[in-house]
Amino acid sequence: MGGGAGTRLFPLTKDRAKPAVPLAGKYRLVDIPISNCINSDLRRIFILTQFQSSSLHRHIQESYRFDNFSPGFVEIMAAQQRSDRTDWYQGTADAVRQNLLHLNDYPHRLVLILSGDQLYRMDFWALIERHVASGAEVTVATTPVAAREAHAFGIMEVGMDDRITRFVEKPKDPAVQASLPGYPDDLPASMGIYVFNREVLAQALEGAEHDFGKDIIPRLIETRRVHAYRHEGYWEDIGTIRSFYEANLDLCEPVPRFNFYDAGAPIFTHARYLPATKINKSRVERSVIADGCIINDA
Repeated sequence: MGGGAGTRLFPLTKDRAKPAVPLAGKYRLVDIPISNCINSDLRRIFILTQFQSSSLHRHIQESYRFDNFSPGFVEIMAAQQRSDRTDWYQGTADAVRQNLLHLNDYPHRLVLILSGDQLYRMDFWALIERHVASGAEVTVATTPVAAREAHAFGIMEVGMDDRITRFVEKPKDPAVQASLPGYPDDLPASMGIYVFNREVLAQALEGAEHDFGKDIIPRLIETRRVHAYRHEGYWEDIGTIRSFYEANLDLCEPVPRFNFYDAGAPIFTHARYLPATKINKSRVERSVIADGCIINDA
C-alpha cells in the first residue's frame, strides 16, 4: 500500500508520496517492504499508489526489474477513474477492492497485504507458514507497543490459541485502553500486515467499507478465524516527523536496532552512480554518510 497522503510527514511529503521519502541516506521507505518480499522469495508484487506518486513510480521502475525469463514483477497500480466509478481510493480496503481483478490473473490461494511506510525486517514465509498451519482465514502481524502509544495503533485482544477476539482501532479513551489485557504494560498492535485466504478477501471486500483496520478486520473477527502473528524484531511506523527523525538517528548508533548491513537479507534500492564521499579536516562520529558528499572543516 503506497497511496496515503502522508500529512503527518509534511513537509517531507510536500512533493512526494510517503513511501518515496528518503531513508538512511540512500534508500526510500518503499524499499523496505519490497526488499522483504524479495528476500522472502515473493516475486509478484503490486504497488497501489495515489497521492503525488511521480517520484515513487520513477524510483520503483528504475530499481526493480526482473529478467524476462522470471515470472516475478513489481507492478504499479495507480489510482484511476473508471467507467463504473469516478472517485479515487477511499482507504486501504477500497484500494485493494479496486484492483482485485488484477489478482484474479494469478492462481495463488493467499494474498499478503503490506504498508509502505514502515522500517522492519521480516521473513514473510514464516508468517505465511504460521497462517496455513493454524487454519486461520486471516492473519494479522502484531508487535508490542507501550500503552501510552496505543492511541496511534489498532490494538488487539488475543486468546491463548493466538485467535484475535477483539480489535480496537486507535483507542483514545483511557477506559477502553485500560480494558485491554496487558494494560498498562505492552499491548499487541497491528502492523498493518495481513495474510488473507484469497476467497475470504474477495468476500470481505464485497461491501462498501473503506479501511482494513477500521472496518474489515473488526467485522471479520466476528465471523472468521482471524489470528495474530507476533513479530519479535524491530519495527517502526515512520508516519510522523518525530518517528522519521528518531529512526534515522538510531541508524547512527554503533549497534543500531535496525541493521542495513545484514548480508543475508539486504535492502535493495536504485543504484546511484555518485563518487565516493570526501572528508577533509573533519571529525566524524556516529554518522551515516551517503555517496557523493563533501565534508570540509566540520
